[in-house]
Amino acid sequence: MNSLPSLFVIIACSLTAPKRESDTVFAEPPVTAEIQTRLAVPSPQQLAWHDLELGMFIHIAPQTWQDSESDTLATPLADINPDKLDTDQWVRVAKSMGAKYIVFVAKHEGGFCWWQTETTDFSVGHTPWRGGKGDVLADLSASCKKAGMKLGVYISPQDRKHGIEVGGKAKDPQKQAEYESLFREQLTEVLSRYGDMIEVWFDGSLVFDVGDIVAKHAPNAVVFQGPQASIRWVGNEEGLAPYPAWNGVKFPRNDRKWGDYTAEDGDPDGNRWLPNECDSRIRSTWFWKTNNDGTLKSVDQLMSMYEQSVGHGAVMLLNNTPDRMGLIPVADAARSAEFGAELKRRFGVATADVAGTGRTTQVTLSTPTIIESVVSMEDLSQGERVRLYTIEALVEGQWRTISEGSAIGHKKIDRVTPMKVEAVRLVVQKSVGEPVIRKLAVYRAVVHPADVGGR
Repeated sequence: MNSLPSLFVIIACSLTAPKRESDTVFAEPPVTAEIQTRLAVPSPQQLAWHDLELGMFIHIAPQTWQDSESDTLATPLADINPDKLDTDQWVRVAKSMGAKYIVFVAKHEGGFCWWQTETTDFSVGHTPWRGGKGDVLADLSASCKKAGMKLGVYISPQDRKHGIEVGGKAKDPQKQAEYESLFREQLTEVLSRYGDMIEVWFDGSLVFDVGDIVAKHAPNAVVFQGPQASIRWVGNEEGLAPYPAWNGVKFPRNDRKWGDYTAEDGDPDGNRWLPNECDSRIRSTWFWKTNNDGTLKSVDQLMSMYEQSVGHGAVMLLNNTPDRMGLIPVADAARSAEFGAELKRRFGVATADVAGTGRTTQVTLSTPTIIESVVSMEDLSQGERVRLYTIEALVEGQWRTISEGSAIGHKKIDRVTPMKVEAVRLVVQKSVGEPVIRKLAVYRAVVHPADVGGR
């Protein structure tokens, strides 16, 4: 968060501005024990995770050698030798785009494991890479620690090599207990050897319980899908959250199993906190391919994804995919850095910001400034309270509505028509209890490369 401006900060309605309908004084409802009890609030782990906002996914698997998204199981392990693999490079790419964490696909649906495991011979220990002694998860953990990057891990319950379907369900019911034992051992290896994990991914959910392992070895992690889910899939792979994307959900439900909720299940009156993660790809596919260089997303596309994920209160997880040498391609790395630079340029330093409580929070600029974005954030430790709001700007002495919405949550980005303003205020029209605004920030208009020749 930016520090509060030392001058010209007012958390009140302007006393000199002309009165209009939205200047009506609202009676503040008391924050009763009933409100505190029925309003869902995040756990400490969820609260910390919200602040990460942007992460980097990393997909590399036998599919990388197959030009495929699903492992055909046809690639000989002797062919898997990413001899230039450099996890320091991966972390540099993540930092360049402003990511605060990495989720590494240590085991995808085919079952191949990138760490030294005792559970299967379908692993990096049976490839020629580093003479069978390499451990990508160990390398990445060390790189993350060195750079101050948080680490998460994806370990697929599905395992085609062992005949296991989505969710960890054995095709042969008699082998279910055997696979559950194998998977629990794999999960224990991954969570106990490589330091603190910020996130654990069980793609496709889980049909059995591993909560004891997660609680013991990854107490600070949020969990994607499965019985222990504490975050949810947004419901698409385009990096887009709907609006509003409420953090609360109702539980229990007869039509939805815990861990299978998506953004469409968001409910402002929900009794459990389950925020959205928006997984997305910088290319058209999750895995590197020889023929999809042309699908690399533009900076404008990535910014649009950011504003419709983080800007809708969710967390964005953008995939980069190393090639057969084990390196994120030069073009992909460069585009990631360009994305990060644009994020800093557009949202790096607020022109002015302020915090406040109550129906109206106002920030007054030291000089009239052309702005194009207003960012609002709630203090989520108090729950998601705002239900309806307007953004108003003081322009040549007159207040005018420039945007409006319902949910704010962790963060709401309101892009507005560039205009010169003297002050901006957030007016909450409807809330549950007293609104607690962590931050109201305005950002000056910038000249975009697309406006001077494109990119």
